Amino acid sequence: MKVRMRSGRLTAVCGHMTRKKQEVVRGVCITGQMSVRALWIISHDKGENVSIRFSRRFATVEHRAKRLAGSSYVAVPDESTVLHLLLTELGLSHSHKSYVAVRDDCLNCPRSPALELHADGPDKGVLWPVLAISQGPLILACLPLVDAPPEPRPPLSSLLSVSQGLTLLSGLQAFLLSSGGKADVEGLASRLAMLPSVLSQICPLGTPLDVPLLGSPASPTVPGPAGNQKQPAWKTGLHRGRAVVNVALVETVRSMQYGNRGRQDMWDVYGTVTCKCEVEGVLPNVTVTLTLPPNGSPLQDILVHPCVTSLDSSILTASSVDNYDGSAFSGPYKFPFSPPLEPFRLCSYTSQVPVPPILGLYQLKEEENQLRVSVTLKLHESVKNSFEYCEAHLPFFNRDQMGVVDVKVSSGQLDISKEKNLLVWGLGQKFPKSREVTLEGKISFSGPTPGPNDPLCIGLTAYVKLYFKVPDMTLSGCCVDQHSVQVYSSAKPRIATSRELLSKEYFLWNSTGTAPVSSGQMML
Repeated sequence: MKVRMRSGRLTAVCGHMTRKKQEVVRGVCITGQMSVRALWIISHDKGENVSIRFSRRFATVEHRAKRLAGSSYVAVPDESTVLHLLLTELGLSHSHKSYVAVRDDCLNCPRSPALELHADGPDKGVLWPVLAISQGPLILACLPLVDAPPEPRPPLSSLLSVSQGLTLLSGLQAFLLSSGGKADVEGLASRLAMLPSVLSQICPLGTPLDVPLLGSPASPTVPGPAGNQKQPAWKTGLHRGRAVVNVALVETVRSMQYGNRGRQDMWDVYGTVTCKCEVEGVLPNVTVTLTLPPNGSPLQDILVHPCVTSLDSSILTASSVDNYDGSAFSGPYKFPFSPPLEPFRLCSYTSQVPVPPILGLYQLKEEENQLRVSVTLKLHESVKNSFEYCEAHLPFFNRDQMGVVDVKVSSGQLDISKEKNLLVWGLGQKFPKSREVTLEGKISFSGPTPGPNDPLCIGLTAYVKLYFKVPDMTLSGCCVDQHSVQVYSSAKPRIATSRELLSKEYFLWNSTGTAPVSSGQMML
């Protein structure tokens, strides 16, 4: 019997929102447009060399926040406190604590990308929602003004400030970084130096504007198929050049394999389709079609972006909670939509697949002051034997520092980090023709300093974690044919489609030891 994990998801709408009429709330006149209490831009290098490169607080918005919140008002802490709280929540803190109660307690239900920051000091309380996005060397975060009671909290999708706050951060991210998500040191420093003057124009008094900068091309006033969308102030102008429509399909596979008949292996597949439409003038209507192979399992738990204009109701009915009866809609899945200005997630889904892509067996036995290690990995025949990368990490917790390592692999290379008590098995881009690889050997621990600790992996409770990426493949067989993307426009855009398979939380637990097993559903 196989058990598959259902992925819980939350959709945050990041599309462009129109201005609402003014409304009076608790005696304070505000607009339906979002305002920002504070904004932070943090630079980091994989959690190291972290610093706040830019911050801005808006006193007028903070005054409104204090009036709206009344006795439940929580002040924004100083920069150092915000940095510490934010890094802790994102798991990038330098602290050696692997368990932080306010973040990791099972009663805490995080609703990414809206983070909770538990402030300390005389004005103790919770700052929510702190929006944060990370790309390359930067973390961009802001605290929007929310007119909602602390409890019960409303759904994120109902908060205009969350949608517009994410759009603002995305625009600032595009301004600070190049199109590839990277920026040279001098270029980034130059843009950060320009940011105060840029913010004074696009976000005066903490309220982002949705009109173009003076002198930049304005959106056409003639209504088009996708409506008359204003160009956000933080964009430099409309797209110039040949029209391009990019559609990217990414499937993420997770797995928990125990190598023990007494425990059921688990795996699930979660897919997302993201789109980016770059055209000159008014954005056209677009239709993207997803197709499955003849023997493919129907997609389930489908969620779509609000820009989708029409949809067959049968597409949305298949659920991984219900028993599969074979009558679910199996495609093709057509999604007609009027695209927003920025890249967006068109849809997401789950899929039931018969086997995980890589089957593994991990055996760890203790012999005197040594550990005998044995790992076998088998690539399933249905998986394309062409990886962008594939690695297996073997950490050893709660032991002395590594001493002698006598381990051999049948394929690939082995890197040893004695300070971290970690073996990194690089399998390269291909498995051998047999599609099977092995690792065998012994490890002793006799270092002068103890290795890393983990409250979970005690004794023979240990795991192998796999990291891999397979380009031009999905585990469900779902794909977007380049010729099936229809763009209703006088221009002839270039259509670019891609698909890939990624691993996430892909664990092989030691079959000779205990392993954490949950009867509940695991959440993404």
